[in-house]
Amino acid sequence: MSSRSGESCDVHQHLWPSTLISALRARREPPFLRGWTLHLPGEPPYEVNPADHDVAARLGLQGDVRALVSLSSPLGLEDLPASEAQPLLDTWHEGARELPSGFGAWAAVGRHEPDRSGLAELLHGDFVGLQVPAPWLATPRALDALAPVLRVCEEAGKPVLVHPGAVAQVPVEELPGWWPAVVDYTAQLSAAWWSWHHVGRGLLPKLRIGFVAGAGLAPLQHERLNARGGRMGRLDPGVFVETSSYGPQAVDALVRVLGIDAIVRGSDRPYAQPVPLGFGSAADHAIDVSNPQRFLIGGRP
Repeated sequence: MSSRSGESCDVHQHLWPSTLISALRARREPPFLRGWTLHLPGEPPYEVNPADHDVAARLGLQGDVRALVSLSSPLGLEDLPASEAQPLLDTWHEGARELPSGFGAWAAVGRHEPDRSGLAELLHGDFVGLQVPAPWLATPRALDALAPVLRVCEEAGKPVLVHPGAVAQVPVEELPGWWPAVVDYTAQLSAAWWSWHHVGRGLLPKLRIGFVAGAGLAPLQHERLNARGGRMGRLDPGVFVETSSYGPQAVDALVRVLGIDAIVRGSDRPYAQPVPLGFGSAADHAIDVSNPQRFLIGGRP
């Protein structure tokens, strides 16, 4: 399931196999599905469009772009007690393996009693890397505690994708429906970015790591970091950000801080759609083809 040379790649999509849908419908506590209504702690009920998780329909939408799909971390499945999480994660991995050509998949691991040997088997098999929820990297100490899991990826030569996770429980009637995605998710990603910036490379010198949604635009705060006594340091060729939910203004700003080589295409489909950037064919090739390939399999810009 690794990237193939010259292939356009979207590193961030979500697609629920039918077996996972059935498992979510069988649950009685959040997260669960009732019909196609998704119930999560801390978020209002969400009406899922069945077509969003139709494999043939998704293939028709993406054309010749290869989609890397992952478990939706805001579901909170990885955060459940191990006895609940592991069967659901096994269901995800089994369903992801059955997806046709045109898809790749990210592995997942439970937060409690993580199965590192099982993760190593997945990474040496069909899975392109590991997705982890951003709250697991919320502080440098949390990142240090997670390092043994991330080291499995480093030793396998596979990347890590940092994705927003479950949000804190608040009375949902107090907030508009877009609040978690705009406020909570970006805050989670920002904290994960700064934790990595502070201690990550020292802990995991060879790991390739990517942050969805431009790391919540945390890289744009590097001027403030310098003003407040921190230091950005050299650009790290093993750190990437993807573009989902952002357009030309935000991506241009990220390029100015991180350089074009750090930017990879991601859409977050079906929750968002790919946005044309208009930077020209050379930039499109870098963001859609060569940068994702380096993220997934390594190599120099």
